[in-house]
Amino acid sequence: MLQTASFVGFFRTILIILLVYYGIKILTRLFAPYFLRYMSKKMQQKFGGQFQQHQQSQNPKQKTGETVIDKVPQQHKTSDKSVGEYVDYEEIE
Repeated sequence: MLQTASFVGFFRTILIILLVYYGIKILTRLFAPYFLRYMSKKMQQKFGGQFQQHQQSQNPKQKTGETVIDKVPQQHKTSDKSVGEYVDYEEIE
């Protein structure tokens, strides 16, 4: 059975869409500050936990201002002679 659209049905659909849109817009403005505050507290706890783990993992015997080298670089550096030779150049004007 084929039904035809009526002006009242079309108007009702547009009205429902507008009411839902503005309802969501108003609710978002009301609850967004609470949601953002909640999310910022969660992120602060997460980063604070990471900071505490980092502080605990550092060497507790280390004094303030003391330099600690964890990795000593290897001393045997060799140059590769097959790369080429150095060529001195002059600028031409």
